[in-house]
Amino acid sequence: MTLYASETKVSAGASREEIERTLTRYGADQFLYGWEDAQAVVAFRMNGRQVRFVLPMPSREDERFTHHSRGRRSPEAAAKEWEQAVRQRWRALALVIKAKLEAVESGITEFENEFLANIVLPDGATAGAWMRPQIDEAYRAGTMPQLLPMLPAPRGSDR
Repeated sequence: MTLYASETKVSAGASREEIERTLTRYGADQFLYGWEDAQAVVAFRMNGRQVRFVLPMPSREDERFTHHSRGRRSPEAAAKEWEQAVRQRWRALALVIKAKLEAVESGITEFENEFLANIVLPDGATAGAWMRPQIDEAYRAGTMPQLLPMLPAPRGSDR
């Protein structure tokens, strides 16, 4: 399988700047970017919603960077391979955000539908993180949760 932008020369910084410009062009009124070793975060506010993307970063110690078919790579070569993977991820995130915004702008979908998993809830969790366990449980049990779980199940119901 070929990764999108696997050979890109566009720096991670240029991709972040492109994401910010794209968000501004489509109407975001706030933008935030941050990082730590294992991940980067891009967040913005648009249509009255806060949205957050967490971009996992590859580990510098991953063997796909430190080794090749003939053995160990030099530290310089390993760093170069890792930097390429980081550039690829940033290009992919720029593509995803731009595609979602254009789909909304074109009337193909609605903002909440397109960004639902990444919308930040009042407690700081994303809707996707909040929903995943509930979806897993619904599939495991083969039933939907009650609409109002504090009420008893209706008579004759199998719930």
